Formats: sequence, structure tokens, C-alpha cells
Amino acid sequence: MIRVLLVHDVCLVRSVLAEWLRREPGLDVDDTPWRGAGARVRSLCPDVCAADLECADGQGTVPLGDLCPPHTGGRPPALVVLAHADRPGLLKRAAEAGALGFVDKAGSPDRLVRAIRSVAERERFVDASLGFGFLKAAEMPLTRRELSVLSLAAGGASIAEIAGSLHLSNGTVRNYMASITRKTGARNRVDAIRISRGEGWV
Repeated sequence: MIRVLLVHDVCLVRSVLAEWLRREPGLDVDDTPWRGAGARVRSLCPDVCAADLECADGQGTVPLGDLCPPHTGGRPPALVVLAHADRPGLLKRAAEAGALGFVDKAGSPDRLVRAIRSVAERERFVDASLGFGFLKAAEMPLTRRELSVLSLAAGGASIAEIAGSLHLSNGTVRNYMASITRKTGARNRVDAIRISRGEGWV
């Protein structure tokens, strides 16, 4: 039996998808919104976490690290993410977080089942339709930390709020914003957010 935790912030979508997955033989499925997902992972110790990358913690960042703490007696759960090819920043963040499965949200639900079964065996699964997104992610000039800063800024957070959320000093956040502005060829912070949204990075 494969223990699966489905993470999605839209209650109706999460409930329907979880019920659909429960009909599959060999899957023991639980579900949760992003808020509290880390605690559920620690209490349930699932084999696989399947998470929607479009859902966030309300600050513009997706806390993928919360889904991959080590089991008390072994390895962390394998991570499957649901994504769109036009959001390469999210794909890059998920790959750096160690995700093994990448499922196109525009595809068939059967692909999610195949991904869950593959990553449960620690085999990689990537929808071919996400290839363009990964190519764009490879071209992206921003580091993971810069993406985190920019995502929070795009969500309306102030310099102080970004600093508090990421445990950085205000000066360090300003340095990151200056680097982001330079790398994106933007005129200012607002322009950097506009350009990055247009590229699907945030």
C-alpha cells in the first residue's frame, strides 16, 4: 500500500481529486491544505506527497521543504508536483527541492496516478508537455533565494516583511532586490515583478 498525502488549497478540487485517487487500488490517500501540511507529513509519514505548485502559503512562496522531512525511521516522502509549463520558476523551485514527479495540470488525471506509483519506487516521472517549462527554467537568471524574495515582493510584502519571512536583514533583502532588478533588466522593483510575471517566474 502506497501512503499518499495530497496537498492543495482549493477544498473542492482537493476533495474531488482525493476521492478519485482513493478508488485506485493500492493507494491510501489523505489530503490537506498547504497550511499545516508539514505537520501532517510528520504525523502521517506518507510515502508520496502530491502537491499543487499554484497553491501558496499566502505570502507568494510554496513551502516545499515542509513536505520533505525525514521519516522517523527512514527516508523522506517522494514528492510529486502539479504544475503548468508556463510557470518555469515554480518548476525550478520544485526541482531544487528534490521533486521526482512533475505532472502537467492540463493533462489526464491518470498521469498523476502513474507519477505517484513511479516516485513511490524512487523513479523519476516527468510529463513531456512540461519540457518547454524546464527549458525556460534553465534560462532563468535568478537564484532560488532571489526567486523567494521576488515571489514575496510580488505578493505585496514589504522589505521588512520579506526579511522577517526569510530570516534575513533588511539590507540583505535590498541587495537581493537590486540583483533581481539588474538580472531582469528592469528599471525598478515593480518593473522586475512585471517582467518576471510575464516570464512565468513568479
